[in-house]
Amino acid sequence: MSLPNDPIILLSYINTQLRDNYSSLDDLCKSLGVNSEEIKNKLSSVNYEYDSNLNKFV
Repeated sequence: MSLPNDPIILLSYINTQLRDNYSSLDDLCKSLGVNSEEIKNKLSSVNYEYDSNLNKFV
């Protein structure tokens, strides 16, 4: 699975997937075969952090 490279598009994609299909970031990453730290680092570059209570990047 190739994720969007642009951080804002990635944010939209990940949050939509979390809302619609996955109960946690770990579940999403396992299912898609991607590294959660890479996603967190890319989204932190545009000032978004994962909130596990809300199950989205805010």
